[in-house]
Amino acid sequence: MKTAVSLPDKLFREAEAAAKTLGVSRSQFYARALTKFLEMREPEHITTQLNEVYGRRGAKVDPVLDRMQRHALRKADW
Repeated sequence: MKTAVSLPDKLFREAEAAAKTLGVSRSQFYARALTKFLEMREPEHITTQLNEVYGRRGAKVDPVLDRMQRHALRKADW
């Protein structure tokens, strides 16, 4: 499908240069970029990335903040 989009000049020039460097057409470059962007928005992908980050180092929550959050959850209607 053909479509028209407006891009800032600088972004267009950077995309053109990147497509040329990769040896792909402008259409292929934009299709790949959109595909990657949409994949990264998938909730499973986001969860996987978060698991990777927190798997490398533990998440430490401030004890006061932890108590406040637990207190607020007890009051919440579920």
